[in-house]
Amino acid sequence: MSETPSERGAPAAAPGMPVSRQGALLVLGGALVVVIGFALWNRPQVPPAESRPSPEVMVAPVSAVGPAPAPVTVHVSGAVAAPGLVVLPEGSRVADAIGAVGGALSGAELRLVNLAAPVADGMHLDIPWAGEHPDAAVALSPGAGSGYPVDLNRADHEALTGIPGVGEVLALRIVAHRESHGPFMTMEDLLDVPGIGEGRLAGMRDYVEVGR
Repeated sequence: MSETPSERGAPAAAPGMPVSRQGALLVLGGALVVVIGFALWNRPQVPPAESRPSPEVMVAPVSAVGPAPAPVTVHVSGAVAAPGLVVLPEGSRVADAIGAVGGALSGAELRLVNLAAPVADGMHLDIPWAGEHPDAAVALSPGAGSGYPVDLNRADHEALTGIPGVGEVLALRIVAHRESHGPFMTMEDLLDVPGIGEGRLAGMRDYVEVGR
């Protein structure tokens, strides 16, 4: 039996599936491959977590709070290594003033000196020698013969300028405050006078009193 031309040249179809359905499946499969490949190609690139820039942290500079304390000038004389004027930070003590002039000499009578007392601007510290009368330390411990203490409610501005740390301007302010606000009732009332702070008041306490 002779074969027909169509039977000799045509490829064999898959058993049980028509030729047209097989071609459709091939086309569909190819289309899916193209779509998946296109989606993978255009996927957004996410940088690794460690490569992402971190937000900057701004640190505000720390500013100084309040003005710096004013220095005080003290005259130190007597039994010290280098008598003279010294400039010290406000709030300094007698011991600091003595140390600033080289320290006390071996013949100094330091038992008469209150080394812990605060110093004030314009103060004169006369460190006594051994055997001297305690009045030699009058600048450190004001006594009856020194004119101290000064009555804040009776002294005029000239008498007030004799207080260590009180100059002409500050003395006038004390008098003006007393005249406009009435007599001082306590030492702490001096804090209401412009120019007098806690440090200056501490240096004035041994030299003033509040009379009634």
